[in-house]
Amino acid sequence: MSYCLNPTCPNPENLAHSQKCQSCGSQLLLSDRYQVIKPLGQGGFGATFLACDLALPGEPSCVIKQLRPSTTAPQVLQMARELFEREAKTLGIIGNHPQVPRLLDYFEEGQQFYLIQEYISGATLQQEVKRNGTFTEAGVKQFLSEALPLLQYIHERKVIHRDIKPANLIRRTQDARMVLIDFGAVKNQVTQAITNQSEHTALTAYAIGTPGFAPPEQMAMRPVYASDIYALGVTCIYLLTAKSPKDLAYNPTTGEMIWEPLVQVSDHLKSVLRKMLDVSVRNRYQSAEEVLRGLEMEPYLESLAQSLLVKSDVGFKESGYNRRDDSAILCSNPSASVTSSGVAHVAAAIRARRARITASAGLHTARMQPGSLGTKQITSLTNSNSNGSRSQNSQVARKFDHQSLLTAYLKGRRDFAQQNLSALNLPGADLCGTNFHSAQLQKTNLQGANLYNVDFGRASLTRANLKEANLSKAYLNNADLEGADLRGADLSHAYLNNANLRGTNLCGANLTGAKVSDEQLALAKTNWMTVRPNGKRGLL
Repeated sequence: MSYCLNPTCPNPENLAHSQKCQSCGSQLLLSDRYQVIKPLGQGGFGATFLACDLALPGEPSCVIKQLRPSTTAPQVLQMARELFEREAKTLGIIGNHPQVPRLLDYFEEGQQFYLIQEYISGATLQQEVKRNGTFTEAGVKQFLSEALPLLQYIHERKVIHRDIKPANLIRRTQDARMVLIDFGAVKNQVTQAITNQSEHTALTAYAIGTPGFAPPEQMAMRPVYASDIYALGVTCIYLLTAKSPKDLAYNPTTGEMIWEPLVQVSDHLKSVLRKMLDVSVRNRYQSAEEVLRGLEMEPYLESLAQSLLVKSDVGFKESGYNRRDDSAILCSNPSASVTSSGVAHVAAAIRARRARITASAGLHTARMQPGSLGTKQITSLTNSNSNGSRSQNSQVARKFDHQSLLTAYLKGRRDFAQQNLSALNLPGADLCGTNFHSAQLQKTNLQGANLYNVDFGRASLTRANLKEANLSKAYLNNADLEGADLRGADLSHAYLNNANLRGTNLCGANLTGAKVSDEQLALAKTNWMTVRPNGKRGLL
């Protein structure tokens, strides 16, 4: 089908590849290249359509957003134009992030404004809840682990989204990643700060956002970064209850939503959500980083920092002609990316604090013994405790076979911490960004798997097959890799501190930039093809 973009057309549906609309006579090919297939939706200022780009090989799908205000009042029309221009500018700045649709084109034609964006195939969170039911606490934490780093990325670029809600979050079909859409309500904080307060535009006459998801200060036309934190908190409540804000009771004294009796989550998560949803900006979390700190998502934080990886900046026109999946670039080419240090600093702080606590506890235990423990004895004690813990963990019942694990990953699950996954057959699997902390993976076949940025902290990978696997930037702190086969594996910039490498086969492995000591590597098998952490080949 070919769809007519004329807002007044009485019958916009036409036969495929028609040149002109049979009903109103309008040209159907926009800008001589975009063929509109069907409408996707309409908001207060714009209508969106699914289209294909006939000028590119394969005629890839894209989204056309057309300026289409619900009224022709001059003030509303001016506001719509300002919002469109702001959305185009914002997408041009932040659209290189793998969780944000890319801006492919922006132009005016026939006194109409158009945005051409990357098409994100998938279901919104709203659709997901209606189809599958409410989220568990683990599901909400997983959602936050994807959404918070993205929100921090946006805020670091001085942008407030102002319309975060389940309908604007899509789980992309191809890789199950969460993508934030609809930047039509964005606010540029820098512009706000430098603009003379006496200046007014059409935008200042209206509160922008979705009632119930937007906090009081935003509805009063004073949005701040914490306004997005509030909307994210309301989204979590929706995921846990399947109820929109309008369906929830409110405290008539404080104006707060009454949600706690409706959810079955831990007191810790309740306290975090409570602070995200505080009606007072002063008492609310001020940044995504603060929420991450509040959640204490160890061991997730190390990997969360990597969610802020973005491609090197290119013009959006150029990126439209060199379309590659950002998630694939994220998972396979960290050298072309940059990171935000904020979350990494939080992760480091939490790890340092816990290390100090553990060390302090160990020394205290040593002092309590009849006689002083030497360094080797303390190490032995620590290892015996660790082995005891592993023995206890090995009793965990198996919940996943190879097919159910891959299915869960495709549906968006990234947390498999402490699971018994021993002897699973997963050659070539794409599991980048997954949390396998303290999991049992003995003799598991992961040959050629994409394990970029995976958390294997304290996991048991004894005698696992990891030949030619992509373990770039993987977190392997305290992992047991004894006897594991890592021939030809990419371990560039991996974190291997305190990992057991006794008998690990690292022949031909790439350890460029990896965090690993010479003492650890001396226990492993290496050859002249092994690339050392300094980037040089040779025996260690």
